[in-house]
Amino acid sequence: MVALHSQVDAVVGRALQRHFGIGLSEFLALIACSAAPDGEMRMQDLTDAVNLNQSSVSRMVTRLERVGLTERRVCEHDRRGVYTGITDHGYDVLHKAVPVYESALTEALGRSATDPNLADLVEAITELR
Repeated sequence: MVALHSQVDAVVGRALQRHFGIGLSEFLALIACSAAPDGEMRMQDLTDAVNLNQSSVSRMVTRLERVGLTERRVCEHDRRGVYTGITDHGYDVLHKAVPVYESALTEALGRSATDPNLADLVEAITELR
């Protein structure tokens, strides 16, 4: 499972980086924010959604902000709460990135299916998909 995950992440990550200048974690953060109410999430919730530690998420959000895909927002009800929200530009990039992600995922699973050590696992995942 770890080998398959690593191979798929590498292929998908390279495709997203090549086309949009974002990695897989950034893509997942955009998806998480886009699915959240008002397009924003508390930083701690985003940490859980992308399965990274707080420090890594903070650096990732800084990168996303720098290119205009997200913005930090302060909670109106609790000034201590920091949110990150997807911007209109972020929605646009996400909309364009989804087909690239899906194509790269299909390609990665296809490549992995030819590996005798991974073929059964890929077949099981493909059936679930």
